[in-house]
Amino acid sequence: MDKIVRIKTGETLDRSELFGSMDRNVNIIKENLSADIIQRDDEILIRGNDAEKAEAVLKELISIIEAGEKVDSQKINYVLALVDKGVSYRETSIEKDIICYTHMGKPIRPKTLGQKAYLNAIRKKSIVFGIGPAGTGKTYIAVAMAVSAFKRKEVRKIILARPAVEAGESLGFLPGDLQEKVDPYLRPLYDALYDILGRDSALRLKEKELIEIVPLAYMRGRTLDDSFIILDEAQNTTEEQMKMFLTRMGFDSRMVITGDITQIDLPRGRCSGLVEVTKILRDVRDIEFCYLRDVDVVRHELVKKIINAYDSYSEGSTDDKSSTENRK
Repeated sequence: MDKIVRIKTGETLDRSELFGSMDRNVNIIKENLSADIIQRDDEILIRGNDAEKAEAVLKELISIIEAGEKVDSQKINYVLALVDKGVSYRETSIEKDIICYTHMGKPIRPKTLGQKAYLNAIRKKSIVFGIGPAGTGKTYIAVAMAVSAFKRKEVRKIILARPAVEAGESLGFLPGDLQEKVDPYLRPLYDALYDILGRDSALRLKEKELIEIVPLAYMRGRTLDDSFIILDEAQNTTEEQMKMFLTRMGFDSRMVITGDITQIDLPRGRCSGLVEVTKILRDVRDIEFCYLRDVDVVRHELVKKIINAYDSYSEGSTDDKSSTENRK
């Protein structure tokens, strides 16, 4: 027999915000839970096997709206994931933790518990590894933290580095000087910096060498004091490059290393420095490894589904291979 739950709603609640255009928000809940959601004059009626879960999700969304926050598909899906784990979005206080503001005045803050844990690790540790799939905000949060530390004069300069490894395609001959040749590899770092500081401000700081955006190879032989240093796409470093980068750290500096170990573009037979370092440094004090998951993806909802589909396919391929080997 279906369970029936009722939620009393006040007159001040914006039901159009809660239900969304053409009931889009409610339809997301229905797609994930076995529950019918019906509007009535002064209440919302929920009927189905998952009525209690749907009630918990709706109450979370109502509290989000009452707090003046926007309800979108990403937030609804995240609340659904939290409720499934018995965790309350309201109790996490994620939205209250502002890192800094963009040049347009938009607050930058963590959007998931995984991002909040990653953010707290950067605040507390000298070296932090942010490992997770595309769209989890690894690089963006690191750049925002670097800008925040720079503005508070906690560091004297920001250094952003990336290995110049092609993602499965040859870019061929690139015209221009050395900087122009490597800039295409560094574009994601420029994008994050421009979004936070604004293009003109970021370029002025770059001209003064208070911000450096460089390929990883430029780091060799340097000692970096009083700096916030970020290594992006670290899964494409070799073991030697990772060791070289980590030993550049000087006094009063902090490092954040980001990467996705499922997207390694190194030549076949080369071991990823990011994979190896998780084994080598896992017990070293003042170093923390933060693992972000598919639930932390804050891009289009399809990105999360794509990641899950690839993971499922990889697991299936591994099982098929093992079965074939066993039959032999």
